[in-house]
Amino acid sequence: MDRMKLSRRHLLKWTGAASAVVAVSGVWLPNFGISAALAADLGEGDVGVLNYAYALEQLEAAFYTQVIDTPYSGITEDETSWLTDIRDHEVAHRDFLKDALADDAIPDLEVDFSAVDFTSRDSVLNTAKTFEDLGVAAYNGAGKLIENPDYLLAAGKIVSIEARHAAAIRDMLNMDSVSFAGDDVVDENGLDVALEPAAVLAAADPFITTEVTAKAFM
Repeated sequence: MDRMKLSRRHLLKWTGAASAVVAVSGVWLPNFGISAALAADLGEGDVGVLNYAYALEQLEAAFYTQVIDTPYSGITEDETSWLTDIRDHEVAHRDFLKDALADDAIPDLEVDFSAVDFTSRDSVLNTAKTFEDLGVAAYNGAGKLIENPDYLLAAGKIVSIEARHAAAIRDMLNMDSVSFAGDDVVDENGLDVALEPAAVLAAADPFITTEVTAKAFM
């Protein structure tokens, strides 16, 4: 396969084609309408969707592992317990997807959290909020691309946990508020926001340094 290597700084170059596509450090994935912003080759069909989810779970697992390994200043016992539970969930999601993909799994990602101040509660929790909201929207947007009903069921279970994480993080940031169901994550129909992979990968891109290539979906 001919692999294009695009600069990570040349992000979000939209074309005027009938189906909008975006160039993000890789090669075109027509079924997603994106280029891969993540590690190695995502693959095709359900494998490509699972690798997409696996990449995001790798990112979240790495983030929360760092949070627990280097606790922010003033972290409470309760906060440590909540964030540890979230870390453990993300690690379990990552490992489940890796096992499901088996030999088709992409390699481990190299991440870049240099923009996060892990000594700062606000920096850590706002980054966590970004990741959790993004994770929920990513699963919601990708569900329609999954063909195997068993994989769709598993994705539905995972996204329900990601939504619990998102609500918990929002409550930590703004205790006793209704921000867990703010209009930035719940639409006018009372439904969770869903994002297409192009938007999700663009948002995740600053936190990932691994070089990326991918096959076009059939």
